[in-house]
Amino acid sequence: MSIVTVQLGQCGNQIGHEVFSAVCSDVHGTHGLCSRKENDSYHEACKERFFCEEESEVPVARAVLVDMEPKVISQTLSMAARSGSWRYNDRSQFCQKQGSGNNWANGYSVHGPRHKEAIMNLVQKEAEKCDRLGGFFTIMSMAGGTGSGLGAFVTQCLRDAFPTSFILNHVIWPYGTGEVIVQNYNSVLTLSHLYQSSDALLVHENDVVHQICAQRMNIKQISFRDVNRVIAHQLGSVFQPAYTAAGGSCYSRNPLGELMETLVPHPEFKMLGLRNIPQMPENSLAYSTFSWPGLIKHLRQMLIANAKMEEGIDWQVRPPRLGTSCSSSHPTNKLPQFNTSIANLVILRGKDTHSTDLGSFQDPSLYTSWINPQDAFNAWKTPRAFNKYEKSASLVSNSQFLLKPLDNVVGKAWNMFASKAYIHQYTKFGIEEEDFLDSFTALEQVISSYTSL
Repeated sequence: MSIVTVQLGQCGNQIGHEVFSAVCSDVHGTHGLCSRKENDSYHEACKERFFCEEESEVPVARAVLVDMEPKVISQTLSMAARSGSWRYNDRSQFCQKQGSGNNWANGYSVHGPRHKEAIMNLVQKEAEKCDRLGGFFTIMSMAGGTGSGLGAFVTQCLRDAFPTSFILNHVIWPYGTGEVIVQNYNSVLTLSHLYQSSDALLVHENDVVHQICAQRMNIKQISFRDVNRVIAHQLGSVFQPAYTAAGGSCYSRNPLGELMETLVPHPEFKMLGLRNIPQMPENSLAYSTFSWPGLIKHLRQMLIANAKMEEGIDWQVRPPRLGTSCSSSHPTNKLPQFNTSIANLVILRGKDTHSTDLGSFQDPSLYTSWINPQDAFNAWKTPRAFNKYEKSASLVSNSQFLLKPLDNVVGKAWNMFASKAYIHQYTKFGIEEEDFLDSFTALEQVISSYTSL
């Protein structure tokens, strides 16, 4: 089944480009470290998923590019074309001249309705090119105006136009120190609207990825491109083909559907986090060896201690003994150290994956009491290595990992709202104070649900 990617705003278009580049370099690399037959079926599954073969020699990305100013889209189109290994369809892009001025209301209430027909026509055309449509993958930032405001609007339109298709929103959480003065307002409005129309939200925090660039990749002067490449690598490690059933003989046909089925057992809990190990500069790979037990042990501790990378993990955090709740006695501002899960998916890529013991992830104490641990944990595997890593492990987790950042954003936005700061910039585009209050209420409910795990 094919996935149509919708890239929204500057951030969405830049990350989308890196994702397709990462997928392409993985497929064309000679580093599969597996049999020819295995490599060929991997190749085929990946192509169907992300690219369509048109008259041109190179694969064409199944993507729609949307931005309210032309610069980033034209850069993205030309960079892809110059790569020689893939390109975008020049007709699958929509841009305007004026931008959204980092204002969520401008993107959602003005640009959205005004350009709905043109954008949805492009999406419809991409969807019709798929033999079997698996769903939509949207990429957007929460801080600005186009990605967040227009992104929330387009997601609602996708839900209306394709009621039975899966929609996964990939959301970039802004730097805590802030890029935009009203980013907390934009974030609260985006999240609360996406929660209504999306099947799941896969979140990357800019601060965390920045840390990975500095501490794991040893990059001295970190650019947005460096950050985007780490994000793209992590996304590729999830969306590239893998066998879902134990001993499966053909690659997963419906990656988005299987991801949702595995990780979102209840519509109240839609926040997914992603961790991937090992991560290191390419020139260090030749001098490094990894064992599956070591990788699994690190990944499990990263999960329960809510560590975002394999450096600086708190090894003191232990799962609570069964029968003792770890969160009921804590108010939200004193979040428990232990990160309780609803569902986890581990994806292993590389040699000897079939003999790897993942029993430690089926420990009932990792999960909330109303979930059967057998249903809460799944594993996907493939003997084919990913992007030059002989062995790599990814964890997609529906857990309490985002409670603290979410609580922070809602708290900061509420403090600004209480003093009526910048509200006039939103009301002039038709977003009223009641809309803000509805969004605060929706997110307080999400915080409360995750805290009570």
